[in-house]
Amino acid sequence: MTTNRTGFAVFETAIGQCALVWRGASICGAALPENDSDGLRARLKRRFPEAEERDAPPTVRDAVALVRRLLDGERVDLSPIPLDLAGHAAFDRTVWRAAATIRCGEIRSYGEIAKAIGQPGAGRAVGAALGRNPVPVIIPCHRVLGSHGRGGGFSAPGGAATKFRLLAIEGAQRKADPMLFGTLPLAIAP
Repeated sequence: MTTNRTGFAVFETAIGQCALVWRGASICGAALPENDSDGLRARLKRRFPEAEERDAPPTVRDAVALVRRLLDGERVDLSPIPLDLAGHAAFDRTVWRAAATIRCGEIRSYGEIAKAIGQPGAGRAVGAALGRNPVPVIIPCHRVLGSHGRGGGFSAPGGAATKFRLLAIEGAQRKADPMLFGTLPLAIAP
């Protein structure tokens, strides 16, 4: 039986402890690693004060398995994960839908996303919407960069270093610049 109570589960991945938050059978939040599990849980409680840590229902366990596989370096499609994005602004949801179409190993620019949603010139607004993404990795905001491969912001712990670490795990390349990540310093590792 699925309840509509909000729950969360913390789980180990190749990059550290992550978490998923759910309502019913749909994911409504995700968290990338903090410095420690107490910090991760505290951030979750600030973002989702009603959430309780508990056993995940089957759809969430399936989502956890997919996220683990992705963070292990497997090219995995996370689009089948059911999401609950109710209560977020329509513009944000439009940007997130566009970002969700970026396949593992690919990247786009903020400007490309703005054009894709029919709002050329709205690159900064796209960046702001991606900064509000409640389900990082599942909606792959890390796959969106500034022009010429610049990182732009990344609101997850670790900032741009985490963004580039995720892209390196995925083997991301820009078609016009196949060496985009081949020249990065190894300092992006944990």
